[in-house]
Amino acid sequence: MSDVVDVNALKVGMFVHLDLSWMSHPFPRSSFRIEKAEQIATIRELGLKQLRWEPARSAVATEPPLQQADKTAGDHPNAGEPVAPRAPFESASFESANDASPNEFSSIAHPDPAAAQAEARRAVLAHQRQVAAQCEAQYAEAGQAWREAYDRVRADPHGAKRDTEALSQALMDKMLSHDDLCIRTLNMAAGDRSTAHAMNVAVIAMLLGRMLGMPPAEVAEMGTGALMHDVGKMDLPERLWQADEQLGSAERAMYAGHVEQGLRHARRMGLSTTATQVIGQHHEFADGSGFPAKLQGDSIALSARIVSLVNQFDKLCNPPSLTSAVTPHEAISSLFAHHRRKYDVTVLNVFIRMMGVYPAGSVVQLTDDRFGLVVSVSAARPLKPVVLTFDPTVPNDEALHLDLQRVPSLGIRRSLRAAQLPSAARDYLAPKPRMAYFFEPGVVPELEPLAA
Repeated sequence: MSDVVDVNALKVGMFVHLDLSWMSHPFPRSSFRIEKAEQIATIRELGLKQLRWEPARSAVATEPPLQQADKTAGDHPNAGEPVAPRAPFESASFESANDASPNEFSSIAHPDPAAAQAEARRAVLAHQRQVAAQCEAQYAEAGQAWREAYDRVRADPHGAKRDTEALSQALMDKMLSHDDLCIRTLNMAAGDRSTAHAMNVAVIAMLLGRMLGMPPAEVAEMGTGALMHDVGKMDLPERLWQADEQLGSAERAMYAGHVEQGLRHARRMGLSTTATQVIGQHHEFADGSGFPAKLQGDSIALSARIVSLVNQFDKLCNPPSLTSAVTPHEAISSLFAHHRRKYDVTVLNVFIRMMGVYPAGSVVQLTDDRFGLVVSVSAARPLKPVVLTFDPTVPNDEALHLDLQRVPSLGIRRSLRAAQLPSAARDYLAPKPRMAYFFEPGVVPELEPLAA
Protein backbone atom coordinates (compact mmCIF):
# COMPACT_ATOMS: atom_id res chain seq x y z
CA MET A 1 0.00 0.00 0.00
CA SER A 2 1.26 3.49 -0.81
CA ASP A 3 0.63 6.86 0.80
CA VAL A 4 1.19 10.35 -0.54
CA VAL A 5 3.89 12.72 0.71
CA ASP A 6 4.80 16.30 -0.13
CA VAL A 7 8.17 16.59 -1.87
CA ASN A 8 9.33 18.96 0.87
CA ALA A 9 8.83 16.18 3.42
CA LEU A 10 10.98 13.59 1.65
CA LYS A 11 13.63 11.86 3.74
CA VAL A 12 16.52 9.54 3.07
CA GLY A 13 15.29 5.98 3.46
CA MET A 14 11.83 6.49 1.96
CA PHE A 15 10.78 4.17 -0.87
CA VAL A 16 9.14 6.41 -3.47
CA HIS A 17 7.42 6.09 -6.84
CA LEU A 18 7.92 8.65 -9.61
CA ASP A 19 4.68 8.70 -11.57
CA LEU A 20 6.37 10.04 -14.67
CA SER A 21 7.20 8.82 -18.13
CA TRP A 22 10.25 6.57 -18.31
CA MET A 23 12.18 9.20 -20.23
CA SER A 24 11.15 12.16 -18.05
CA HIS A 25 13.52 11.64 -15.13
CA PRO A 26 17.24 10.87 -14.75
CA PHE A 27 16.91 7.95 -12.36
CA PRO A 28 17.57 4.42 -13.62
CA ARG A 29 14.38 3.28 -11.92
CA SER A 30 11.00 4.88 -11.36
CA SER A 31 10.56 3.32 -7.92
CA PHE A 32 13.43 3.21 -5.46
CA ARG A 33 14.58 3.85 -1.91
CA ILE A 34 16.16 7.29 -1.43
CA GLU A 35 19.77 6.74 -0.41
CA LYS A 36 21.14 10.28 -0.26
CA ALA A 37 20.09 13.91 -0.04
CA GLU A 38 21.19 14.61 -3.62
CA GLN A 39 18.40 12.35 -4.88
CA ILE A 40 15.84 14.40 -2.95
CA ALA A 41 17.17 17.58 -4.56
CA THR A 42 16.87 16.00 -8.02
CA ILE A 43 13.30 14.86 -7.34
CA ARG A 44 12.32 18.39 -6.31
CA GLU A 45 13.75 19.73 -9.56
CA LEU A 46 11.30 17.54 -11.51
CA GLY A 47 8.45 19.86 -10.54
CA LEU A 48 6.34 17.30 -8.70
CA LYS A 49 4.41 18.50 -5.66
CA GLN A 50 3.55 15.09 -4.27
CA LEU A 51 4.89 11.55 -4.50
CA ARG A 52 3.57 8.15 -3.64
CA TRP A 53 5.71 6.29 -1.15
CA GLU A 54 5.56 2.92 0.63
CA PRO A 55 6.16 2.97 4.39
CA ALA A 56 6.49 -0.83 4.45
CA ARG A 57 9.48 -0.71 2.08
CA SER A 58 11.07 2.34 3.66
CA ALA A 59 13.67 2.79 6.38
CA VAL A 60 13.07 6.16 8.01
CA ALA A 61 13.68 7.13 11.64
CA THR A 62 10.46 9.07 12.05
CA GLU A 63 7.23 9.10 10.11
CA PRO A 64 7.05 12.08 7.70
CA PRO A 65 3.95 14.23 7.24
CA LEU A 66 1.60 12.28 5.00
CA GLN A 67 -1.18 13.21 2.65
CA GLN A 68 -3.51 10.26 2.62
CA ALA A 69 -5.92 10.11 -0.30
CA ASP A 70 -8.80 10.61 2.18
CA LYS A 71 -6.97 13.23 4.31
CA THR A 72 -6.37 16.17 1.99
CA ALA A 73 -8.18 18.75 4.14
CA GLY A 74 -6.74 22.25 4.06
CA ASP A 75 -4.10 22.00 6.82
CA HIS A 76 -1.33 21.35 4.28
CA PRO A 77 0.01 23.88 1.75
CA ASN A 78 -0.58 21.47 -1.15
CA ALA A 79 -3.78 19.95 0.17
CA GLY A 80 -6.33 19.09 -2.46
CA GLU A 81 -3.90 19.18 -5.38
CA PRO A 82 -4.38 16.19 -7.69
CA VAL A 83 -1.71 13.53 -7.81
CA ALA A 84 -0.30 12.93 -11.27
CA PRO A 85 -1.81 9.76 -12.75
CA ARG A 86 0.44 6.76 -12.88
CA ALA A 87 1.83 6.16 -16.34
CA PRO A 88 0.56 2.82 -17.68
CA PHE A 89 3.96 1.20 -18.05
CA GLU A 90 5.05 2.14 -14.53
CA SER A 91 2.71 -0.49 -13.12
CA ALA A 92 5.35 -3.07 -14.02
CA SER A 93 8.79 -1.56 -13.64
CA PHE A 94 12.27 -3.00 -13.34
CA GLU A 95 12.40 -1.99 -9.71
CA SER A 96 9.14 -3.66 -8.69
CA ALA A 97 10.16 -6.74 -10.62
CA ASN A 98 13.74 -7.00 -9.40
CA ASP A 99 14.10 -5.27 -6.03
CA ALA A 100 12.14 -7.98 -4.28
CA SER A 101 12.92 -11.66 -4.22
CA PRO A 102 10.05 -14.12 -4.76
CA ASN A 103 9.82 -14.75 -1.03
CA GLU A 104 9.10 -11.06 -0.47
CA PHE A 105 5.94 -11.14 -2.52
CA SER A 106 4.17 -12.68 0.44
CA SER A 107 4.80 -12.40 4.15
CA ILE A 108 2.73 -15.47 4.89
CA ALA A 109 4.70 -18.46 6.12
CA HIS A 110 3.51 -21.75 4.64
CA PRO A 111 4.28 -24.77 6.81
CA ASP A 112 3.05 -26.98 3.96
CA PRO A 113 5.93 -27.39 1.44
CA ALA A 114 3.49 -27.79 -1.45
CA ALA A 115 1.70 -24.58 -0.49
CA ALA A 116 5.01 -22.77 -0.11
CA GLN A 117 6.13 -23.94 -3.55
CA ALA A 118 2.81 -22.85 -5.09
CA GLU A 119 3.20 -19.43 -3.51
CA ALA A 120 6.77 -19.16 -4.79
CA ARG A 121 5.63 -20.18 -8.27
CA ARG A 122 2.98 -17.47 -8.28
CA ALA A 123 5.60 -14.95 -7.19
CA VAL A 124 8.01 -15.88 -9.99
CA LEU A 125 5.19 -15.80 -12.54
CA ALA A 126 4.21 -12.33 -11.30
CA HIS A 127 7.83 -11.19 -11.64
CA GLN A 128 8.01 -12.64 -15.14
CA ARG A 129 4.88 -10.79 -16.23
CA GLN A 130 6.05 -7.53 -14.66
CA VAL A 131 9.37 -7.58 -16.52
CA ALA A 132 7.63 -8.39 -19.82
CA ALA A 133 5.11 -5.58 -19.32
CA GLN A 134 7.90 -3.15 -18.44
CA CYS A 135 9.97 -3.99 -21.53
CA GLU A 136 7.02 -3.78 -23.87
CA ALA A 137 5.77 -0.48 -22.43
CA GLN A 138 9.22 1.12 -22.54
CA TYR A 139 9.79 -0.07 -26.10
CA ALA A 140 6.41 1.35 -27.14
CA GLU A 141 7.15 4.68 -25.48
CA ALA A 142 10.59 4.90 -27.04
CA GLY A 143 9.18 3.94 -30.44
CA GLN A 144 6.56 6.68 -30.20
CA ALA A 145 9.25 9.20 -29.25
CA TRP A 146 11.31 8.13 -32.29
CA ARG A 147 8.35 8.47 -34.64
CA GLU A 148 7.58 11.98 -33.36
CA ALA A 149 11.24 13.04 -33.76
CA TYR A 150 11.51 11.52 -37.24
CA ASP A 151 8.32 13.25 -38.39
CA ARG A 152 9.78 16.62 -37.31
CA VAL A 153 12.99 16.35 -39.34
CA ARG A 154 11.83 18.40 -42.32
CA ALA A 155 9.85 21.13 -40.55
CA ASP A 156 11.90 21.44 -37.35
CA PRO A 157 15.34 19.84 -37.76
CA HIS A 158 16.74 21.29 -34.54
CA GLY A 159 13.73 20.06 -32.57
CA ALA A 160 14.14 16.64 -34.18
CA LYS A 161 17.78 16.62 -33.10
CA ARG A 162 16.88 17.58 -29.54
CA ASP A 163 14.23 14.87 -29.27
CA THR A 164 16.40 12.16 -30.85
CA GLU A 165 19.35 12.96 -28.61
CA ALA A 166 17.05 12.92 -25.57
CA LEU A 167 15.75 9.48 -26.54
CA SER A 168 19.26 8.11 -27.08
CA GLN A 169 20.45 9.56 -23.77
CA ALA A 170 17.46 8.06 -21.96
CA LEU A 171 18.30 4.64 -23.40
CA MET A 172 21.93 5.09 -22.36
CA ASP A 173 20.98 6.11 -18.81
CA LYS A 174 18.84 3.01 -18.38
CA MET A 175 21.55 0.76 -19.81
CA LEU A 176 24.06 2.14 -17.32
CA SER A 177 21.79 1.41 -14.37
CA HIS A 178 22.60 -2.33 -14.38
CA ASP A 179 25.87 -4.20 -14.85
CA ASP A 180 24.19 -7.28 -16.33
CA LEU A 181 21.63 -6.72 -19.08
CA CYS A 182 19.75 -9.30 -21.12
CA ILE A 183 18.56 -8.81 -24.68
CA ARG A 184 14.91 -9.75 -24.86
CA THR A 185 12.49 -10.36 -27.68
CA LEU A 186 9.08 -8.79 -27.14
CA ASN A 187 5.67 -10.38 -27.41
CA MET A 188 4.03 -7.18 -28.61
CA ALA A 189 3.51 -6.18 -32.22
CA ALA A 190 6.53 -4.22 -33.34
CA GLY A 191 4.50 -1.40 -34.91
CA ASP A 192 5.40 -0.04 -38.33
CA ARG A 193 8.54 -1.54 -39.81
CA SER A 194 10.51 1.72 -40.00
CA THR A 195 10.05 2.38 -36.29
CA ALA A 196 10.87 -1.21 -35.35
CA HIS A 197 13.99 -1.23 -37.52
CA ALA A 198 15.30 2.05 -36.12
CA MET A 199 14.65 0.92 -32.55
CA ASN A 200 16.17 -2.53 -33.03
CA VAL A 201 19.32 -1.15 -34.63
CA ALA A 202 19.76 1.59 -32.03
CA VAL A 203 19.16 -0.62 -28.97
CA ILE A 204 21.41 -3.48 -30.11
CA ALA A 205 24.13 -1.13 -31.40
CA MET A 206 24.20 0.78 -28.11
CA LEU A 207 24.39 -2.44 -26.09
CA LEU A 208 27.22 -3.59 -28.34
CA GLY A 209 29.07 -0.29 -27.97
CA ARG A 210 28.70 -0.62 -24.20
CA MET A 211 30.23 -4.11 -24.33
CA LEU A 212 33.09 -2.86 -26.49
CA GLY A 213 33.96 -0.32 -23.81
CA MET A 214 33.03 2.82 -25.72
CA PRO A 215 32.59 5.92 -23.51
CA PRO A 216 28.90 6.45 -22.59
CA ALA A 217 28.79 9.84 -24.31
CA GLU A 218 30.03 8.29 -27.55
CA VAL A 219 27.54 5.43 -27.24
CA ALA A 220 24.72 7.95 -26.86
CA GLU A 221 25.91 9.84 -29.97
CA MET A 222 26.10 6.56 -31.88
CA GLY A 223 22.56 5.84 -30.70
CA THR A 224 21.39 9.14 -32.15
CA GLY A 225 22.95 8.22 -35.49
CA ALA A 226 21.50 4.71 -35.34
CA LEU A 227 18.01 6.06 -34.65
CA MET A 228 18.32 8.30 -37.72
CA HIS A 229 20.55 6.11 -39.92
CA ASP A 230 17.85 5.79 -42.61
CA VAL A 231 16.57 9.37 -42.39
CA GLY A 232 17.50 9.93 -46.04
CA LYS A 233 14.85 7.42 -47.12
CA MET A 234 12.11 9.93 -46.35
CA ASP A 235 13.08 11.60 -49.64
CA LEU A 236 12.56 8.40 -51.65
CA PRO A 237 9.39 6.66 -52.82
CA GLU A 238 8.56 3.84 -50.41
CA ARG A 239 9.15 1.23 -53.11
CA LEU A 240 12.83 2.28 -53.13
CA TRP A 241 13.39 1.94 -49.39
CA GLN A 242 14.97 -1.49 -49.90
CA ALA A 243 17.70 -2.64 -52.28
CA ASP A 244 15.47 -5.20 -53.98
CA GLU A 245 17.14 -7.42 -56.59
CA GLN A 246 14.39 -6.48 -59.04
CA LEU A 247 15.42 -2.81 -59.04
CA GLY A 248 17.02 -1.48 -62.20
CA SER A 249 20.36 0.30 -62.20
CA ALA A 250 18.78 3.76 -62.07
CA GLU A 251 16.57 2.76 -59.17
CA ARG A 252 19.53 1.21 -57.35
CA ALA A 253 21.39 4.47 -57.70
CA MET A 254 18.41 6.30 -56.23
CA TYR A 255 18.34 3.86 -53.32
CA ALA A 256 22.07 4.36 -52.68
CA GLY A 257 21.42 8.11 -52.71
CA HIS A 258 19.55 7.87 -49.41
CA VAL A 259 22.94 8.05 -47.67
CA GLU A 260 23.77 11.46 -49.15
CA GLN A 261 20.23 12.62 -48.44
CA GLY A 262 20.66 11.43 -44.88
CA LEU A 263 23.87 13.44 -44.55
CA ARG A 264 22.00 16.51 -45.79
CA HIS A 265 19.42 16.05 -43.03
CA ALA A 266 22.16 15.42 -40.47
CA ARG A 267 23.77 18.73 -41.37
CA ARG A 268 20.45 20.56 -41.13
CA MET A 269 19.83 18.99 -37.72
CA GLY A 270 23.33 19.83 -36.52
CA LEU A 271 24.12 16.28 -35.40
CA SER A 272 27.43 15.38 -33.77
CA THR A 273 30.36 14.02 -35.77
CA THR A 274 29.77 10.50 -34.45
CA ALA A 275 26.07 10.52 -35.31
CA THR A 276 26.80 11.95 -38.76
CA GLN A 277 29.44 9.27 -39.43
CA VAL A 278 26.89 6.58 -38.63
CA ILE A 279 24.42 8.05 -41.12
CA GLY A 280 27.09 8.46 -43.82
CA GLN A 281 28.87 5.12 -43.36
CA HIS A 282 26.26 2.59 -42.21
CA HIS A 283 26.43 0.85 -45.61
CA GLU A 284 30.24 0.68 -45.74
CA PHE A 285 31.90 -2.72 -45.25
CA ALA A 286 35.36 -3.61 -44.00
CA ASP A 287 36.29 -5.30 -47.31
CA GLY A 288 35.50 -2.18 -49.36
CA SER A 289 32.36 -3.64 -50.96
CA GLY A 290 29.98 -1.12 -49.39
CA PHE A 291 28.76 2.29 -50.50
CA PRO A 292 28.88 5.19 -51.13
CA ALA A 293 32.65 5.64 -50.62
CA LYS A 294 33.82 1.98 -50.59
CA LEU A 295 35.72 2.61 -47.37
CA GLN A 296 37.75 -0.21 -45.84
CA GLY A 297 38.75 -1.35 -42.37
CA ASP A 298 39.65 1.36 -39.88
CA SER A 299 38.80 4.12 -42.33
CA ILE A 300 35.22 3.39 -41.27
CA ALA A 301 34.34 4.92 -37.89
CA LEU A 302 33.89 2.35 -35.11
CA SER A 303 30.35 3.56 -34.48
CA ALA A 304 29.51 3.02 -38.16
CA ARG A 305 31.13 -0.44 -38.16
CA ILE A 306 28.85 -1.38 -35.27
CA VAL A 307 25.68 -0.01 -36.87
CA SER A 308 26.54 -1.59 -40.24
CA LEU A 309 26.66 -5.04 -38.64
CA VAL A 310 23.52 -4.60 -36.55
CA ASN A 311 21.68 -3.12 -39.51
CA GLN A 312 22.42 -6.21 -41.58
CA PHE A 313 21.41 -8.56 -38.75
CA ASP A 314 18.04 -6.85 -38.36
CA LYS A 315 17.41 -6.83 -42.12
CA LEU A 316 18.00 -10.60 -42.20
CA CYS A 317 15.54 -11.19 -39.35
CA ASN A 318 13.00 -8.55 -40.42
CA PRO A 319 13.06 -8.22 -44.24
CA PRO A 320 10.23 -6.47 -46.12
CA SER A 321 8.86 -9.87 -47.16
CA LEU A 322 8.30 -12.35 -44.35
CA THR A 323 8.99 -15.21 -46.74
CA SER A 324 12.63 -14.06 -46.85
CA ALA A 325 13.05 -13.86 -43.09
CA VAL A 326 15.58 -16.08 -41.33
CA THR A 327 15.67 -16.99 -37.67
CA PRO A 328 17.99 -15.01 -35.36
CA HIS A 329 20.18 -18.11 -35.09
CA GLU A 330 20.39 -18.38 -38.89
CA ALA A 331 21.20 -14.67 -39.15
CA ILE A 332 24.10 -15.03 -36.70
CA SER A 333 25.37 -18.13 -38.52
CA SER A 334 25.13 -16.42 -41.92
CA LEU A 335 27.00 -13.32 -40.76
CA PHE A 336 29.82 -15.43 -39.38
CA ALA A 337 30.02 -18.15 -42.04
CA HIS A 338 29.45 -16.16 -45.23
CA HIS A 339 29.93 -12.46 -44.55
CA ARG A 340 32.51 -12.10 -41.79
CA ARG A 341 35.02 -10.41 -44.10
CA LYS A 342 32.58 -7.52 -44.43
CA TYR A 343 32.75 -6.73 -40.74
CA ASP A 344 35.31 -5.73 -38.13
CA VAL A 345 36.40 -9.05 -36.62
CA THR A 346 36.39 -7.74 -33.05
CA VAL A 347 32.97 -6.15 -33.43
CA LEU A 348 31.56 -9.35 -34.97
CA ASN A 349 32.98 -11.60 -32.25
CA VAL A 350 31.68 -9.41 -29.43
CA PHE A 351 28.32 -9.16 -31.20
CA ILE A 352 28.00 -12.94 -31.34
CA ARG A 353 29.02 -13.24 -27.70
CA MET A 354 26.46 -10.62 -26.69
CA MET A 355 23.57 -11.98 -28.76
CA GLY A 356 24.43 -15.62 -28.09
CA VAL A 357 24.59 -18.47 -30.55
CA TYR A 358 20.83 -18.76 -30.02
CA PRO A 359 19.66 -15.12 -29.83
CA ALA A 360 16.37 -14.10 -28.28
CA GLY A 361 13.53 -15.14 -30.56
CA SER A 362 15.22 -18.37 -31.68
CA VAL A 363 13.16 -21.56 -31.70
CA VAL A 364 15.18 -24.40 -30.19
CA GLN A 365 15.10 -28.01 -29.08
CA LEU A 366 16.68 -28.75 -25.71
CA THR A 367 18.93 -31.69 -24.94
CA ASP A 368 15.97 -33.41 -23.22
CA ASP A 369 14.02 -33.05 -26.52
CA ARG A 370 11.64 -30.35 -25.29
CA PHE A 371 10.84 -27.53 -27.69
CA GLY A 372 11.37 -23.95 -26.58
CA LEU A 373 11.52 -20.30 -27.54
CA VAL A 374 14.50 -18.23 -26.36
CA VAL A 375 13.09 -15.29 -24.41
CA SER A 376 16.25 -13.47 -23.39
CA VAL A 377 20.03 -13.84 -23.49
CA SER A 378 22.75 -12.39 -21.28
CA ALA A 379 26.26 -11.86 -22.60
CA ALA A 380 27.47 -13.33 -19.32
CA ARG A 381 25.86 -16.67 -20.19
CA PRO A 382 25.29 -16.76 -23.97
CA LEU A 383 24.93 -20.55 -24.16
CA LYS A 384 22.49 -20.62 -21.25
CA PRO A 385 19.60 -18.32 -22.20
CA VAL A 386 16.17 -18.05 -20.63
CA VAL A 387 13.67 -20.21 -22.52
CA LEU A 388 9.90 -20.65 -22.66
CA THR A 389 9.40 -24.42 -22.98
CA PHE A 390 6.45 -26.24 -24.48
CA ASP A 391 4.46 -27.93 -21.70
CA PRO A 392 0.94 -28.96 -22.73
CA THR A 393 -0.01 -29.46 -19.05
CA VAL A 394 0.41 -25.73 -18.29
CA PRO A 395 -1.30 -22.86 -20.17
CA ASN A 396 1.32 -20.87 -22.07
CA ASP A 397 0.43 -17.65 -20.23
CA GLU A 398 1.17 -19.40 -16.93
CA ALA A 399 4.36 -21.16 -18.00
CA LEU A 400 7.53 -20.29 -16.10
CA HIS A 401 10.57 -19.35 -18.13
CA LEU A 402 13.44 -21.78 -17.73
CA ASP A 403 16.83 -20.27 -16.94
CA LEU A 404 19.28 -22.80 -18.38
CA GLN A 405 22.06 -21.27 -16.29
CA ARG A 406 20.46 -22.91 -13.25
CA VAL A 407 20.14 -26.33 -14.86
CA PRO A 408 23.74 -27.38 -15.67
CA SER A 409 22.64 -30.72 -17.08
CA LEU A 410 20.36 -29.12 -19.68
CA GLY A 411 21.32 -27.25 -22.83
CA ILE A 412 20.24 -26.49 -26.39
CA ARG A 413 20.62 -29.25 -28.94
CA ARG A 414 19.69 -27.38 -32.12
CA SER A 415 17.89 -24.43 -33.60
CA LEU A 416 14.69 -24.87 -35.59
CA ARG A 417 12.48 -22.92 -37.91
CA ALA A 418 8.96 -22.33 -36.65
CA ALA A 419 7.64 -24.51 -39.49
CA GLN A 420 9.61 -27.47 -38.11
CA LEU A 421 7.73 -27.45 -34.82
CA PRO A 422 4.78 -29.77 -34.22
CA SER A 423 1.61 -27.71 -34.61
CA ALA A 424 0.76 -27.89 -30.90
CA ALA A 425 4.22 -26.62 -29.93
CA ARG A 426 4.08 -23.90 -32.58
CA ASP A 427 0.73 -22.64 -31.32
CA TYR A 428 1.97 -22.74 -27.72
CA LEU A 429 5.30 -20.99 -28.24
CA ALA A 430 3.85 -18.58 -30.83
CA PRO A 431 7.16 -17.43 -32.38
CA LYS A 432 6.83 -13.97 -33.88
CA PRO A 433 7.30 -13.49 -37.64
CA ARG A 434 9.11 -10.20 -36.87
CA MET A 435 11.57 -9.56 -34.07
CA ALA A 436 11.45 -6.59 -31.72
CA TYR A 437 14.37 -6.34 -29.30
CA PHE A 438 14.79 -4.51 -26.04
CA PHE A 439 16.82 -4.97 -22.87
CA GLU A 440 16.09 -5.95 -19.28
CA PRO A 441 18.13 -6.35 -16.08
CA GLY A 442 19.79 -9.74 -15.84
CA VAL A 443 17.95 -10.68 -12.66
CA VAL A 444 15.84 -13.81 -12.58
CA PRO A 445 14.22 -14.96 -9.31
CA GLU A 446 15.18 -18.44 -8.22
CA LEU A 447 12.76 -21.31 -7.97
CA GLU A 448 15.05 -24.33 -7.95
CA PRO A 449 12.41 -27.04 -7.27
CA LEU A 450 10.62 -26.06 -10.49
CA ALA A 451 13.67 -25.12 -12.59
CA ALA A 452 13.82 -28.31 -14.64
